[in-house]
Amino acid sequence: MSWPGVTQRRVGTNGIHLNIAEAGEGPLVLLLHGFPESWHSWRHQFAPLAEAGYHVVAPDMRGYGKSDKPEEITDYNQVEVVNDIIGLIPALGYDEAIVIGHDWGAPTAWACALFHPDKVRAVGGLSVPFMPRSPVQPMPLMREMFKGQFFYQLYFQEPGVAEAEFEADLKTSLRKFLCMAGGETDLSALPEKA
Repeated sequence: MSWPGVTQRRVGTNGIHLNIAEAGEGPLVLLLHGFPESWHSWRHQFAPLAEAGYHVVAPDMRGYGKSDKPEEITDYNQVEVVNDIIGLIPALGYDEAIVIGHDWGAPTAWACALFHPDKVRAVGGLSVPFMPRSPVQPMPLMREMFKGQFFYQLYFQEPGVAEAEFEADLKTSLRKFLCMAGGETDLSALPEKA
């Protein structure tokens, strides 16, 4: 994937390499994508932000696109993902950054600001508001809330199940997922899936 005025390269951070797309010069703005996306989700924001005087960088997050994909499930916890983003700041030659996230990138952006306020000068989240840590663990709560219903976060909890279904026909699986999440699908018309 390419986009006019945007270049890509791989940068070492937190023991792995992330593919980044970048444009412009000036203060650093990091744009964090959600699921199942890549840096390309931010393609329309590059030119306006670069023209406004920013160095815009959107990484393929850990496990996505051209970035490294560690094997262990525990390598994808929020601490590691946040450390990837915080590590990008000095790797790109900066002391601080503005961090903006969308979807699953939003909790990462919020956590970057919460745990590294000396590195994050401003933070923003799209689609997912800041939520403080709950006294209840999230997975048991979700299992109770979505009992008997399909919910993608629960679907992905059993190692190998989603992978086998997606990898049987990756293109069709992603197309179905993206079309369903696109906002024009009547979700009430879909058959129930346990």
